[in-house]
Amino acid sequence: MREGNRIWEIDFLRGLAIILMIIFHVVFDLKEFYAYPLNYSEGFWFYVGKAAASLFIFICGISANLSANTRKNGIIVLAWGMALTVITYLYTPALYIRFGILHLLGLSLLVYPFIREPRSGVVITMGLIILFTGLSFSKIAVTTDWLLPFGLTSTTFASLDYYPLVPWFGLFLIGTAVGKFAYASKMSLIPFRVKAGIINRLGHKSLFIYLVHQPIIYAILLALKHLQFI
Repeated sequence: MREGNRIWEIDFLRGLAIILMIIFHVVFDLKEFYAYPLNYSEGFWFYVGKAAASLFIFICGISANLSANTRKNGIIVLAWGMALTVITYLYTPALYIRFGILHLLGLSLLVYPFIREPRSGVVITMGLIILFTGLSFSKIAVTTDWLLPFGLTSTTFASLDYYPLVPWFGLFLIGTAVGKFAYASKMSLIPFRVKAGIINRLGHKSLFIYLVHQPIIYAILLALKHLQFI
């Protein structure tokens, strides 16, 4: 049922999210650094990026039910998020990451032990309320960015990566409820053994790949530029 002690389909979906994320960031770099006529702020490429993030957040919620120590995992992920805040501030102060997806996932994992007990229906309802509240918040502009973790920002706010608790924590909550129901036995839902492939391996190392993929993409594109392939 599992490959080793891992649930096959969760790593597979996380691996797909990694692939979508890499594709989106290739498009982002081509647009921002090489002036390619690609639009990632709306349309197809926008939804590729959001699909990657949504999968990550939803799967993180499912996986929270399978982890023996979500607090430890949350601290690790949040620490890397803060490290990216410092690195991106040094690189581009105008667009540095103040509350990106790692901040969101780290805090969500830290909060999870406090919402482990409620029934799945209650958690899904909470998640939906947060998601729909986010739709309202996206239309509200405030005069300060101190509330940005909750989805309220000023009209001048800009960031390389921004995934506030409202609405995205709602998707995490829905993932936890699905995980509690679907993976109560902590076993794969696939009724036959599946050999893990490269996509699963990407999913298994998702945090590491997330941290290193952008510098690697930038270096590859720079090399291609020097070779006049782009």
